[in-house]
Amino acid sequence: MAVKKITKKAPKAEKSTIITVAKAGKAPRPASAGSGQASKAKKAEQSTVQSPSEDKQVIIAQFQVKEGDTGSPEVQIALLTSRIEKLIGHLKSNPADNHSRRGLLGIVSKRRRLLNYLGKKNSKRYKEVSKRLGLTK
Repeated sequence: MAVKKITKKAPKAEKSTIITVAKAGKAPRPASAGSGQASKAKKAEQSTVQSPSEDKQVIIAQFQVKEGDTGSPEVQIALLTSRIEKLIGHLKSNPADNHSRRGLLGIVSKRRRLLNYLGKKNSKRYKEVSKRLGLTK
């Protein structure tokens, strides 16, 4: 049931008051007996995690700090660098694609923030990643 607020003017002596009125409408439909099964199957589909692409797996394997590492700054920076290189190639063949150009700027900014973070936390790791990826400031 939807609720609608109505403002009603009162006499001059009082300020306006708000009255809450229930709007008559369709009541929520009860779930059918078969819908529970469908929703469980849908949730099971959503909970499965896709494995990364082969290119991504190679990059992760090269830059991971320890086994199973996908979230370290080194891995994230390397993955962003790969995306940046792909987008640069796309923009060279499609120079009028300003939407992709804006996305590229966002990815470059994110990589720069991660590099700044890594430089503050561990300059040795920062220099190593920069050297391996061929990045300069």
